[in-house]
Amino acid sequence: MSSPAERYAAARRKAAQAAQFPALDEFALELGFDLDDFQREACQSLERGSGVLVCAPTGAGKTVVGEFAVHLALRGRPDDPVPAVDATAPPARRKCFYTTPIKALSNQKYHDLVARYGAEQVGLLTGDNAINGDAPVVVMTTEVLRNMLYAGSSTLQGLAYVVMDEVHYLADRFRGGVWEEVIIHLPASVTLVSLSATVSNAEEFADWLVTVRGETAVVVSEHRPVPLWQHMLVGKRMFDLFHDADAARKHDVHPELLRYTRETARRLELGEGRSAGPGAGRRGPRWRGPLRPDIVDRLDREGLLPAILFIFSRAGCAAAVQQCLAAGLRLTSAEERAEIRRVVESRVTAIPGEDLSVLGYWEWLDGLERGLAAHHAGMLPVFKEVVEELFVRGLVKAVFATETLALGINMPARCVVLERLVKYNGEAHVDLTPGEYTQLTGRAGRRGIDVEGHAVVVWSPETDPRHVAGLASTRTYPLRSSFRPSYNMAVNLVGTVGVEPARALLESSFAQFQADRSVVGLARQVQRNTETIDAYGAEAACHHGDFDEYFALRVAIAEREKAIARQGQTQRKAAAVASLERLRVGDVIRVPSGRRAGLAVVLDPATGGFGEPRPLVLTQDRWAGRVSLGDFTTPAEVLARIRVPKHFNHRSPGARRDLAAEVSGTGLDRHGGRRGGRSRQATGEDHQITQLRSELRHHPCHACPEREEHARWAERRRRLERDTDELRERVSGRTGSLARTFDRIVALLTERGYLARDGAVTDAGRMLGRIWTEADLLVAECLRRGVWNGLSPAELAAAVSVVVFEARRDVDERASLPRGPVADAVDETLKLWGEIEADEAARGLTATREPDLGFAWPVYRWARGEALAKVLGSGHEIDGEMPAGDFVRWARQVVDLLGQIADSGGATTELRSTARQAIAAVNRGVLAYHTSA
Repeated sequence: MSSPAERYAAARRKAAQAAQFPALDEFALELGFDLDDFQREACQSLERGSGVLVCAPTGAGKTVVGEFAVHLALRGRPDDPVPAVDATAPPARRKCFYTTPIKALSNQKYHDLVARYGAEQVGLLTGDNAINGDAPVVVMTTEVLRNMLYAGSSTLQGLAYVVMDEVHYLADRFRGGVWEEVIIHLPASVTLVSLSATVSNAEEFADWLVTVRGETAVVVSEHRPVPLWQHMLVGKRMFDLFHDADAARKHDVHPELLRYTRETARRLELGEGRSAGPGAGRRGPRWRGPLRPDIVDRLDREGLLPAILFIFSRAGCAAAVQQCLAAGLRLTSAEERAEIRRVVESRVTAIPGEDLSVLGYWEWLDGLERGLAAHHAGMLPVFKEVVEELFVRGLVKAVFATETLALGINMPARCVVLERLVKYNGEAHVDLTPGEYTQLTGRAGRRGIDVEGHAVVVWSPETDPRHVAGLASTRTYPLRSSFRPSYNMAVNLVGTVGVEPARALLESSFAQFQADRSVVGLARQVQRNTETIDAYGAEAACHHGDFDEYFALRVAIAEREKAIARQGQTQRKAAAVASLERLRVGDVIRVPSGRRAGLAVVLDPATGGFGEPRPLVLTQDRWAGRVSLGDFTTPAEVLARIRVPKHFNHRSPGARRDLAAEVSGTGLDRHGGRRGGRSRQATGEDHQITQLRSELRHHPCHACPEREEHARWAERRRRLERDTDELRERVSGRTGSLARTFDRIVALLTERGYLARDGAVTDAGRMLGRIWTEADLLVAECLRRGVWNGLSPAELAAAVSVVVFEARRDVDERASLPRGPVADAVDETLKLWGEIEADEAARGLTATREPDLGFAWPVYRWARGEALAKVLGSGHEIDGEMPAGDFVRWARQVVDLLGQIADSGGATTELRSTARQAIAAVNRGVLAYHTSA
């Protein structure tokens, strides 16, 4: 217990702080809880008039600093001018914009601020909602603020504070550039509050903020308000990852966990505990980890619910719920089930009854009533929102989610489970990074509810506990800029400030700041390499003669031999391509290599079109599929011909069996006799090599007894010179790289008539400046060329969908299109894209993404009023029908582009009218539902 003197001193300090920071004292009294040190430090910097960058873990309470900026704006400053006629009037109120990366976060923050300050003081601006936009506090997505800045909106008047929540989103490769645009373009009078997850280069980011925004305080906290305990689940046993906090700091894995996992892996290697089943006859059976229902039941028994179980697959999340239902899990009481049903029924009233069954409503409701749910981007948005609400209220106890949940709204849990440490990133399966691991496990531990949070990794033979310990302990995940100039940005910048000032603005971006900093390190490396090259040169010197000249002859001989070898490979590849292009249906060939080596009959030659030929074949082993050029080390030779039925179905096992028997019946040898070795071009017969070798033998250094030692030093020098030349190219490429890209974009826009020769923005350029989509230039060209004129509303929705849609995974076959006007419009769009891509390639610019036809049929049918079941079934998906959540997301993007067309000065009156009709046609049923703001 403190002494009276200590209590008196503490009271004096508190009084002094209150006098120095009166606004913070008022704010803290309203909160009802004590501020953490980092929160107090950041808020004090704000009250002093400084900008602030706050980096802290998920759930640490960063948003308190943003809410203090709101408080400052509403409070006004004591030194604000007050009219002399009324000295008692309150200080003038100023504005605060609170920006978030996603609409769901904007909606949530809007509700939080309305509950605190009242609906008349708070507004909301997102793509879907516009509520009280002139309020002193407005919550919005970052894109909305960017658009305001370019348009010079009157709403910006009186703006004093901008809070950028989740500012680390500027590393996002698709949308990150928007954050930098806003930071660079905000008026100097605006104080910026940047809230970020913990990143390892916070100081570098703050240094950049100082250069573009002025004084900026950096407040970094790595302290979690709720301690996080790390565990591994090995079979049915749960282990602590670390023995204690000291072991966690040293990355020392719990010795008992290491011993048990090694013993388990050894038993698997020896084949012990082999389960009867498909893998029973093989050595080293596949590890069967704990079942998902067993994991949930285990967490329930140990008091670790509510929990989020991360499964990096949409199908896996849905399957996990079904598995738990099949196992009879029930985590809710009768009262909770009644409340869940009440909430659900109140939220789905706007969805037509016939659509609910298509959306799997009853199965979803059954899971919710038992306290179980999935959460992923393929779900209908209203379904996801209900899951979020019920989970936060503690009614849903276990949510199976993809990693997108970690980037979304505030949904803390007592426990987080990671089923695997590998995820699919759209291109390949990759390991989780330390940053991703921290973001996912950061959900564990609810402030004010839980004493501690828990993160559980499910063990498998591929999972090394030491690797998990590294993920859990590493704090090295730097913020990297993804900023690059776009066509829309270029015309807006030129229109706002002119060409030369626009170049200077781009050079002030975080991307260029990072590039310039990296150049310093590269330049130092070039200097060190140059010194080493001189030292190697001295070691290679030969008293017999000029060893550089001698070594150059050796290099020339080696390069000539490689060139001859490459020429032979090119000729062999060309011969193989030609042989595949000559194949016809019924040809029996021998696939010389690869997994499908052996005899095969051609079902579809697949000639014509682009790329290398990939014939569809049926092998002797009854496998049907396309073979590639890589399977043919020698040209394909037709060995025989057999008759293939006219309507042969290669997916039918019986048809495959019968035709494969005919292939075997030809009596041909499966592998064939080995043909003679490759026809070698005798390198000695090449005139150039003969000449070079003669010069080499007659060179004075050839007789040196230390010739090979000199050659080794010369080779080291040559490699280092090559590496140093690459470093010099990187230095020159990074210095002013964004400005060079901007110059190329300006040149292309000038040639196409969006900018005048004197740098002025033309009418076409002003139209382009109001198109906000990834394919901005392609949309502008379609409007200028009248590609979409004369279409019906449904046809227009289908035609514009190809420039916004992007399939989750590549599909080999091109999607079909509604015949007639839609197909014609899409063909014209593809031609325009080809022209733009050629211009971009000629100037070394990143190519505009190719239009994707996969959403044309679904949105066309939907806009024509067809049933949801039929619409979802018409998607060009690998895995069957299109998920409802994907359909809604892409349909909303189509609506957004249609809205831009409806407001575009570059569209005809008729097209603008059609766009409005198309919006009305698409906004029905599941699309008509919006989160009530």
